[in-house]
Amino acid sequence: MNVKPKLPKGFRDFDSKTLEKREYIIKIISDVFKSYSFQKIETPSVESIETLSGKYGDEADRLIFKILNSGNYLSDYDLNNNADYKELTRFISKKALRYDLTVPLARYISQNINNISFPFKRYQMQNVWRADKPQKGRFREFMQCDADIIGSKNLINEYELVRIYDKVFEKLNLAGTIISINSRKILTAVSSKLNVEDKFSEFVILLDKYDKIGKIKFIEELKNFNISKEDSDFLIKIIENPDIDYIKSYLSEFGISSEGFDECKYIFEKLKLTSNFCEIKFNFKLARGLDYYTGTIFEVENSKVKIGALGGGGRYDNLTSIFGNNELSGVGVSFGLDRIYYCLSELSLFKSSNELNKTLFLNFGERELNYNLKVLDVFRESGISATIYADFSKIKKQMNYANNLNYKFVVICGENEIKSKMVTLKNMITGNQITDKVEKIIKLILSEKTD
Repeated sequence: MNVKPKLPKGFRDFDSKTLEKREYIIKIISDVFKSYSFQKIETPSVESIETLSGKYGDEADRLIFKILNSGNYLSDYDLNNNADYKELTRFISKKALRYDLTVPLARYISQNINNISFPFKRYQMQNVWRADKPQKGRFREFMQCDADIIGSKNLINEYELVRIYDKVFEKLNLAGTIISINSRKILTAVSSKLNVEDKFSEFVILLDKYDKIGKIKFIEELKNFNISKEDSDFLIKIIENPDIDYIKSYLSEFGISSEGFDECKYIFEKLKLTSNFCEIKFNFKLARGLDYYTGTIFEVENSKVKIGALGGGGRYDNLTSIFGNNELSGVGVSFGLDRIYYCLSELSLFKSSNELNKTLFLNFGERELNYNLKVLDVFRESGISATIYADFSKIKKQMNYANNLNYKFVVICGENEIKSKMVTLKNMITGNQITDKVEKIIKLILSEKTD
């Protein structure tokens, strides 16, 4: 029986051109992480269900990819006991693919706490899996690029992470990038004033949707929280005057205060000491990671390409407590590789890769092959990506192959070149052709790489 080749929804293959572009982004991010003295770690793709479950909220828990136990996992289970799917899942699955990199980090620290020097600055760039509905910019398998600082509550850590965001997007030349900052503590104080603490998550999620649904729809949905018109007007006034000093002063008139304001202002004051590529602003409407962020929160978007957040993060004081380490505070950020890739593609910002300078040696037959292989080895030792066409075919076919795979140069070592101990180089872009000694041809190619 023939099987039709197809991928499951939400999963992707990557060709070499796509991978070169992804690796370009990954290298920039990892180089910036290293420049801020972050240490790289890796954790397994598979974690125990016990490690992952209950850490993200009920909705996210449903998106965890479970792995069936090996063997006849139903042999001892009574399928007629009318158990719900959660009980059945616990019985037949003990492991799962990791949902993110943060919970595995908490597990890693708890297991290695005696061997780690704190503050622990780690970065991690690995795939995660979510059984989410695939859509534009959202996949079921994707790479997260995270940096976290564990074991310090000092706000200089938040400043450093914002600077990391700024430096990465500067190196990517992604103009129009906006870094928004808010605090869970400020949102908590306002929700208390409005008496919606019992519906805090729903309230701030609505707040976060304000720009999408508009003022009229927002006010209409506020009625679901039994918020009076007076309090509704109070909230709209805060939303429409986003200056942090104004909001702090306005809230103080109602007896509302929050150390979240002072924390955010500290970060902004430190950012004034540097030259920033991105627009960095306070955003009272920003809400994310409500199940574990406890302080400052961040989100990155681009004003030129509407695709959602390019990154996000925040302060979490209690995450490692799930493994018995109550005193470890952390703060971290994550980059959305796929969405950054989409933005760079839309704005034509990918730089030409050096791989475009790769070189193809034409194959003139067995007699010329030995000379070609010796020259080919010299090219590779010089740092030039090069290969030889494997089969002895018509030259036209070999040239078409070079064009199809975007080889920038073709090297010709035929009978004449062998006699003169030369090589001929053809530039496939300009059509120019030159015959010279191997060393001079290599210098020419290497100078083309730096142009």
